[in-house]
Amino acid sequence: MLITGMTIRGEGGEVEIARTDDGALITAGGRVICEVGRRESDEARFAKVQKVALAIYGADRMHRINATNSMIHDVRLEIERVAGC
Repeated sequence: MLITGMTIRGEGGEVEIARTDDGALITAGGRVICEVGRRESDEARFAKVQKVALAIYGADRMHRINATNSMIHDVRLEIERVAGC
């Protein structure tokens, strides 16, 4: 089974994850949040996943991601599932 796209309803609207030749393209509200490549390091991927999690869960009063670490890792798993990482 090959997953080529996914839509997640987030705090500010829908976040779309689409498979590309090199990984995944993540957009929200018609703007690109980031591109996640299959060959990127874990640290680089996790930094991008945090941007996506911010778009999905929003920020708290301290401008941090309003999600637990487990929730952020769930977002990472879904992105990697679409990207084929």
